[in-house]
Amino acid sequence: MALTHAELAALHARVMETAVATVHKVRPAHLEAATPCADWNVGQLLAHMIAQNDGFAAAALGEVSDRSMWTPRPVPSDDGAVGKAFEVSARSLLRAVAEDGSLDRPWVLPDFRPEPFPGSQALGFHLIDYVVHSWDVAVSVGERVEFEPDVLAAAEAVAKAVPDGSNRQRTGAAFKPALSPGDGGTFDDVLRWLGRDPGWGQRDVQI
Repeated sequence: MALTHAELAALHARVMETAVATVHKVRPAHLEAATPCADWNVGQLLAHMIAQNDGFAAAALGEVSDRSMWTPRPVPSDDGAVGKAFEVSARSLLRAVAEDGSLDRPWVLPDFRPEPFPGSQALGFHLIDYVVHSWDVAVSVGERVEFEPDVLAAAEAVAKAVPDGSNRQRTGAAFKPALSPGDGGTFDDVLRWLGRDPGWGQRDVQI
C-alpha cells in the first residue's frame, strides 16, 4: 500500500489522537497493572511510549547523536498527570513531523540501529507501534480501542513487513513471534502478526 508523505502523516496523526484519548483513561491505580508486554506494567509501558515519542520527535528534527530523550523516566502518578504527560510528548512529535521536509530527511533511531532510516519508513514504525501500544494500554485498564479501516489497512501493511525471525525472541524485542492468523478481522490480524493475542483483552481487568 503506497502512501504519499502527506497521507502517511495524516494517518499517523489519527493514530496519535487515538493513543492520546486512550492514555487519558489511565488512572493512578492502573499504573501497576499487567500489560500484554510481559516485561512492563502500565506505568512502565507509558514511560516507554513517552520516551519513544520524544526520541522520534528529535529524529524528525534531525538529531543524530543525543540519546537522552530516548531514556524512559517514571511517569507522574497524580490523577490525570500521566495523560497530560503523554499528550505533551505526542503533540511535540506531531509538530516535528509537520515540519517542512521532515519525512524527506533520514531519521536516526538509536533504539533500532545506528544507521539512519528514511523518514517515511521511520514514521511507519511509529505508526504501527502506537496502534499496538494503544491496544496494549486499553486492554490493560479494561477499555477498548478502535481504528478506522484505512488506518488498519496501513498498519497491516507495515506489520506484514516486520521480519518474523529470531530477532523477535530476544529479550526486550518490540514484538513477539507472529501468531497463527485468526478470523477476528483486520485489527486482530495486525495484533497476531506482531505476536499479540487478541484474546488477552477478553479477561476481566479489576483495579
